[in-house]
Amino acid sequence: MRATRFTLWTAGASLLLASLPAFAHHSFAAEFDPSKSITLTGTVTKVEWLNPHVHFYLDVKDQNGNVVNWDFETASPNGLSRQGWTRHSLKVGDVITVQAFQAKDGSHLASAGNVTLADGRKVFGGSGDAGSAPAK
Repeated sequence: MRATRFTLWTAGASLLLASLPAFAHHSFAAEFDPSKSITLTGTVTKVEWLNPHVHFYLDVKDQNGNVVNWDFETASPNGLSRQGWTRHSLKVGDVITVQAFQAKDGSHLASAGNVTLADGRKVFGGSGDAGSAPAK
């Protein structure tokens, strides 16, 4: 009886812990503003090829010449692979252009749409819930 109770408790706790990442996930509309379309060109400083979203970071000069580091969220690694990306599509030091939707809170976070890579290829970085890509 005691072993059965322990097994059931362990199984329940495992299921709860496994579902925690799902609670942290958000929809495009919850975090990004489709009316705040931006286009930025900058230098890649970091790439995080992780689930549930790939993130990459760009150093971008603002109107005053100050360098601002932007965080771009994309689709999942699997989603990007289906759209022509590889782990090596972005490398630290690459200069790229990103059309994106800025976060609702005005921070330097954006949902990537169309991305022009260093080699000139254009790829889409958005996920299915991101709606359409920003206008070209």
